Amino acid sequence: MSTYDFRIGIDLGGTKIECIALGRDGQEAMRHRVATPKGYPATLDAIAALVGETEQKLGGRGSVGVGIPGVVSPVTGLVKNANSIALNGNRFDANLAAKLGRPVKVANDANCFALSEASDGAGRGHGVVFGVIVGTGCGSGIVVQGQVLNGRNAVAGEWGHTPLPWPRADELPGTECWCGHRNCLETWIAGPSLARDCDGPGSSDASGIPARAASGEAKAAAALDRHADRMARGLAVIVNVLDPDVIVLGGGLSNMEHLYVELPKRLKQYVFSDFVDTPVVKNMHGDSSGVRGAAWLWPTPA
Repeated sequence: MSTYDFRIGIDLGGTKIECIALGRDGQEAMRHRVATPKGYPATLDAIAALVGETEQKLGGRGSVGVGIPGVVSPVTGLVKNANSIALNGNRFDANLAAKLGRPVKVANDANCFALSEASDGAGRGHGVVFGVIVGTGCGSGIVVQGQVLNGRNAVAGEWGHTPLPWPRADELPGTECWCGHRNCLETWIAGPSLARDCDGPGSSDASGIPARAASGEAKAAAALDRHADRMARGLAVIVNVLDPDVIVLGGGLSNMEHLYVELPKRLKQYVFSDFVDTPVVKNMHGDSSGVRGAAWLWPTPA
């Protein structure tokens, strides 16, 4: 790491590629974003151009970490499970490393979120951080003592594709998920799922539901109550298995302030313990956490 002057983080999304540079003090030195081009070769070129522009403006050489909406298979070395389908089946890390002339580190974007918040965000100072992204989808990442936990199969943190725990009669058999399984947490607690639960099929925008509940709308309040209970059930399993020091919420639904009151209270109903004080906190870096976490994949420059 001593050959690098700063850390460059790349957040590769379906519509945009964001680039950030963090200095030796961890502070942002530069940020830039471009639209994600169509096609795999063009995506590699766009990332290389962002790195080159950053290094030219800052006058140095940076380490490169990339967050992607998928994972690199530890068996094949190919990207899998990416909703940016141009990445799937490619040796993304090796191809980008060859283009940049240096090693790169690649991680799932939810892992990058968790690493960012664990490094200098809402989870700073905690040994085990469970970072949750709940928005249009549902994902999570696990950081232990400052290191991302990838797991043997590179699927650690795929919390959204575990079943809703302790399902009730009116919750069965559940909805089929895009992953091919039924009753996944994502089908219950993601934003579009909350919207459908509140307003019926065809609804997808949950952003106005908290305000409607606050104004006295019973239907909205009931939907939020069910949603908080389902999230608590899902997180209770994480506490039972991992017992993290802190749970950090991200994504659009992390702006629903009632969750920070309801979730800690409801966890006590489901966790197998006589005492539960796991803090559930809001992220510090917002939409910037993913790209910051990609930069944090590398240690501080020496």
